[in-house]
Amino acid sequence: MMKNILGFAGSNSSTSINVQLLENLMDRLPSDFNKKRINVLDYDLPFYGEDVEKEHGIPENAEKFATEIEKYDTLFITINEHNGSLSAYFKNLIDWTSRYKHQFLAGKKIFLAAASPGQGGAAASLQYAKTAFTIFGGDVVETLSFPSFYDNFKNGIVVNPELEKEIDSKLNTFAQQTS
Repeated sequence: MMKNILGFAGSNSSTSINVQLLENLMDRLPSDFNKKRINVLDYDLPFYGEDVEKEHGIPENAEKFATEIEKYDTLFITINEHNGSLSAYFKNLIDWTSRYKHQFLAGKKIFLAAASPGQGGAAASLQYAKTAFTIFGGDVVETLSFPSFYDNFKNGIVVNPELEKEIDSKLNTFAQQTS
C-alpha cells in the first residue's frame, strides 16, 4: 500500500541546511512512499498575538497549512535551531496552525530531524518540537540530530560513516513503523 508523506523544513532561510538535509533524507525513502515537499515560505503569516487574532481572525495561510498536512499519512520534518529553540518563523507557523486546529497533527506519524553547524545538532529544538508535536496529536516515530553539518555533509551526501549508518537505521525503522 502506498503511503503519502509530506516533507518540509521549518526554516525560512534560502540557504537552509535543514532543507538540504530534508531533500537527502526524503530521497532515501522506499518507493512505496508517495512523497511531496512543500516550502513553509508559501504559508507566510503575521506574527501571532491575541489582539491580532481578535481583530483579524485566523489567517487563511494557517488553514491552508493545516489542510495540506491533513492530506498526508506521514510527515517528514526538519527543523532549525535559533538560540536553543525553534526559529521564530517556524514557531509562529505552528502557533497559528494550532489556533486554527489544535490537533492538526492528530494521527500523523512523524520523522523529525534537525541539523546545525555546531556539535549540538540542534538537539534542544528537536526536543522542544517532539514535545510540542505530541501536544498537537502527532506521533514522533523517529528523531535525528545531525551535528556539524558542514563537516558531515558535502555536495548533498552524508560523508560521516557513523551518521550514515544511524540515518539508514532510523529510516528503516520509520518505514517499517509507518507501513
